[in-house]
Amino acid sequence: MSRGTTSHNIPTQEGVENKIIIENLSVAYSDGTESLRKVSLAIPDHAITVLFGPAGGGKSTLLRTINRLNDLADVVHLSGHIWLDGKDLLDPHIDVIALRRQIGMVFARPVVLPMTIHQNLTYGMELAGIRSRDHMEKAIERSLQAAALWDEVRDRLNEPAVALSGGQQQRLCLARVLALEPEVILLDEPTSGLDPISTGKVEASLQELKQHYTIILVPHSIQQAARTADYAAFILDGQLIEYTHGKKIFTNPQDQKTEDYVEGRFG
Repeated sequence: MSRGTTSHNIPTQEGVENKIIIENLSVAYSDGTESLRKVSLAIPDHAITVLFGPAGGGKSTLLRTINRLNDLADVVHLSGHIWLDGKDLLDPHIDVIALRRQIGMVFARPVVLPMTIHQNLTYGMELAGIRSRDHMEKAIERSLQAAALWDEVRDRLNEPAVALSGGQQQRLCLARVLALEPEVILLDEPTSGLDPISTGKVEASLQELKQHYTIILVPHSIQQAARTADYAAFILDGQLIEYTHGKKIFTNPQDQKTEDYVEGRFG
């Protein structure tokens, strides 16, 4: 399946180019949890696609399957396909390390390395085989600018990263992903532990970043989902219930389950 095309049974959006196509994806864990059940959808390029729904519904599993982090989990059943520019990411022969550079991920809790701010950003580049100091210095400034952190740390790059505030650490984790020049950014509740000001800075960064990247976000609240989504998918009990333009799904949902969740009647 090539980029920008979908089979007839995959929900897609009119007039957009698709970066990722998820086809009949099912995932089950050894404890008997069927986390995803035949989920299919197409993720548009250069947009923020939000995955929302009650906790335990399969949103994080979907993110972790896209960049193969679920390889490290106790998965007993995995079927379906995830296509990125025509490549099946679930192919057992794919270079998973290279894939995770191409598809970066930011988690709910910022995990900075016990190094300086500067070293946090160069570490991944060095592992990727980048040796040019000039390249790395330019990448550091570019990624910190994109994460809306440069002005706050430009004179503190040799200080320990753990000295940063929680919000700054989370934006550093985002910058660390950006430094590797990915094509896709996955974010799993990246602002769940942040104050409103820091949350606003991260959300503003994402609106700028979508001009250059494909972004998939699991938000920490329905309000954040409504604020940030260009497109939104409601996932309930491992199934895709509804997928459409972000504003539409929160103001005029077509499925009763979506409406009940958006209106706060459950979840």
